[in-house]
Amino acid sequence: MSETRPNTRVPQNVDEARSIIESLRSEIRSNDYKYYVLAEPTISDLEYDRLLKHLTLLEADWPQLATPDSPTRKIGDEPLAALTQIKHRIPMLSIDNTYTETELRDFMARVERLLPDEKVEWVVELKVDGVAVSVLFENGHLTQAVTRGNGEVGDDITHNARTFRGLPQRLQGNAIPAALEVRGEVYMTNSDLVLLNQQRTESGEAEFKNPRNATAGAVRLLDPKICAQRKLRFFCHGLGFSDGFRAKTHWEFIEHVRELGIPTTPRVACLPNPDAVVQHCEQLMEELHDLDFEVDGLVVKVNAFEQRESLGTTSKSPRWVIAYKIEKYEAVTRLLDIKTQVGKTGTITPVAELEPVQLAGTTVSRASLHNQDEIQRKDVRVGDWVVVEKAGKIIPHIVRVEKHRREGSPPVWEFPKTCPECESPLHRDATGVYIRCTSKNCPAQWRQRLRYFASRDCMDIEGLGEKLVNQLVDSQLVNSYADLYALKLDQLMSLERMGKKSAESLLKGIQESKSRGLSRVLNAISIRHVGQRVAQVLARRFGSADRLIATPQEELATVDEIGPIIAKSVFDFCHSEEGQQVIEQLAQAGVLLQTTAEDSVDAQGPLAKKTVVVTGTLKGYSRNEIESLIRKNGGTASSSVSRKTDFVVAGEEAGSKLDKAKELGVRVLTEDEFREMIQRGS
Repeated sequence: MSETRPNTRVPQNVDEARSIIESLRSEIRSNDYKYYVLAEPTISDLEYDRLLKHLTLLEADWPQLATPDSPTRKIGDEPLAALTQIKHRIPMLSIDNTYTETELRDFMARVERLLPDEKVEWVVELKVDGVAVSVLFENGHLTQAVTRGNGEVGDDITHNARTFRGLPQRLQGNAIPAALEVRGEVYMTNSDLVLLNQQRTESGEAEFKNPRNATAGAVRLLDPKICAQRKLRFFCHGLGFSDGFRAKTHWEFIEHVRELGIPTTPRVACLPNPDAVVQHCEQLMEELHDLDFEVDGLVVKVNAFEQRESLGTTSKSPRWVIAYKIEKYEAVTRLLDIKTQVGKTGTITPVAELEPVQLAGTTVSRASLHNQDEIQRKDVRVGDWVVVEKAGKIIPHIVRVEKHRREGSPPVWEFPKTCPECESPLHRDATGVYIRCTSKNCPAQWRQRLRYFASRDCMDIEGLGEKLVNQLVDSQLVNSYADLYALKLDQLMSLERMGKKSAESLLKGIQESKSRGLSRVLNAISIRHVGQRVAQVLARRFGSADRLIATPQEELATVDEIGPIIAKSVFDFCHSEEGQQVIEQLAQAGVLLQTTAEDSVDAQGPLAKKTVVVTGTLKGYSRNEIESLIRKNGGTASSSVSRKTDFVVAGEEAGSKLDKAKELGVRVLTEDEFREMIQRGS
């Protein structure tokens, strides 16, 4: 970052003071825009603070030059006696929620039925977990900010809104509308909550449990100076009343308000169809750990304003938008250690070893730390008390460190320089985020791929567990998937703790795995972006490996639930030397590379159009097995309970999901009752 020093000369008269003050304001606003809107800061925080301090001192010396829209207002003005109530010109309606992919698809299908013969584009945004507000700009100046309240009337928080980081006091550019009301979310970052709780602990005050609680209290403070200390921020995500603002779609709206200097929700995407929406949502869900602010789901909305007008609203919510929410569970526990593991593609992943803690009905003792950058950003250290979160099907991860509880100065954890398995040098990938071992001979990568190949959701080779995989790889008996099918009895019996009976049983399991079918194989061979669901879609669509290989990338991308990213990954694998070798060797070994009856879905099955949630520990099924069985019988396996859930299957130690099912009156089945339902077909 470049360092630009503020003009520190002392003005000799009011005209000179005005010139210096206007120059400083312009420079500060420019840096606000680069930081909050473009996310491309060009000066350090220290230098920014110097600019702001210099402006503050000059305005104190020349009070006649102070203006309501000066950046110094973000420091806070005089406190109010009380908040006043303001009626919204356009009601701030709530939006409907859904927790399942099926319900999301049903919503999009319903919208498309209401707009026959029209092409519908969709916008997907992060659902920031903050406080909803509307902000009014008149002739480019911020004149009013109001909380959502009951949707009709809210609290006037204009005095505090002037302190929100990134929210401009004055719009920039030439095409400034006469009036522009934007709707958005006020929020606090996890990083700022950590610092705030440290300060509150030092001063003997109670810490805040989460960023939303801290934000909700701060926006209604009477003293804006205290609000300014909370470092609240603002994201715009919608349009209210306007005069002279021209936009035909939400995408155009986003582009225009950014040009005016208003920060918008990051990672917004405009998508052409429901399949692309679902794929994008799944990808976004997996990336939530990268964010430094809380998100409790995604928002899916119709892009065109004219179509929104046609769809209209119910008494409670618009028909053109829905929140695709995720249930989140948090707990505080202690970080005992940080270890690394090598993934099947060579990614080195740091893993947090935790004091066991109950989370969503299960005991959690490990959590992903994802990558080196995340550890540095969150300043995670061994011995810290941490907030661990589980959201939907996402694996547990650490949200933030409770630094106010940190004891002493534990050392900073250092990422290894070489692969913990083969000691090859590590390299950052093209994105600059993940660090990988690039050695093609790394035994840890091959062990992970082989374990995955043999797992229940893949080729389901009973007896081929972690210890045996290690022996087969270390002894170099298995250097490819096809080598498994060439194993001999005497080779297996030469391994540690492998008797004749065990060896014969394993060989039988390996032979049986040949008939698992195409979807199992596609899931098993570690194609990037291809998991169980995508493998099933590909198998049902193409029927054989030969047809899949012969399909152009462009055609692959048109398949429901696939899209361009997965299509490129599948096409590249199928046409790479490694991919062709894997498929050819498996075919020569007699592995079935065509679809089987397992790949079919019974649209008339006992669970057809039913949403089923599984909770607790089951005796006869793994979680993936029962979810696969639900889908095979026509149902949808969901991760959260709502009023639209048809059944909850409860195993041992079922937790909060069982409680919620009882509260909502959702039918609860035991594992035996579920099995009986499937067997009798009703």
